[in-house]
Amino acid sequence: MIFGRAKGRAVEAADSAAMPESGGGDLPRHIAIIMDGNGRWAKSRGLPRIAGHRAGVEAVRTVTRAAREMGVACLTLYAFSSENWRRPEQEISDLTGLMKHFIRADMDEFHANNVRLRIIGDYKAFESEAVKLIEGALERTSGNTGSTLAVALNYGAQDELTRAARLLARKAVAGEIDPSAIQSEDIAAGLDTADLPPLDLLIRTSGEQRLSNFLLWQAAYAELYFTPTLWPDFGADALKEAVEVFARRERRYGGL
Repeated sequence: MIFGRAKGRAVEAADSAAMPESGGGDLPRHIAIIMDGNGRWAKSRGLPRIAGHRAGVEAVRTVTRAAREMGVACLTLYAFSSENWRRPEQEISDLTGLMKHFIRADMDEFHANNVRLRIIGDYKAFESEAVKLIEGALERTSGNTGSTLAVALNYGAQDELTRAARLLARKAVAGEIDPSAIQSEDIAAGLDTADLPPLDLLIRTSGEQRLSNFLLWQAAYAELYFTPTLWPDFGADALKEAVEVFARRERRYGGL
């Protein structure tokens, strides 16, 4: 998924598995977004794909500000999946360049607003200049205590779960943990999101209705919200509408 306010009827769904300790209420503590539709946005306007990605970055700015102003504790954005390396080399280069520009242009604002940046996934797979910028932004905002912006870079949920399983296997071999005593909490502790609030609301733009290897464990009891709006057209009003839908949901976690 890459760095969409058209109104349209959203298609809603919900999923279940392991109950989180997240709060209820009208405002989700943790929202995650699969930012989809940049390419289609550009194509519909007769523009190159990079124009869609540039417009997508503007949507990132708008939505991150809106989420912060609403009081959302954590916003996670699916910026670059582990499968996106299959895209043409020029597009990957363009996306990396946009990522570097975003960090240079926006970290002052994030830091001034007490926002902590987190990265999930293996960002060190990117070229060295991008890695250096990412690590500088992480260090600079590490002490911030306001909201958290988590960005998924070179992230895939199946890989994340595999790494968590390997960690537990190494501990079992070393005699540090009894395999028969492993609990779901032990798996969660080994995930990239271990220090983030439980996921409450997962949004996907562009009309697609799948998770695309994003936060598979974390989405177990999250509310799912699918909208036909393309990511570059997804703004503050669209985010507010998604939160309003979330507030009308009844989250029973398997109970009555």
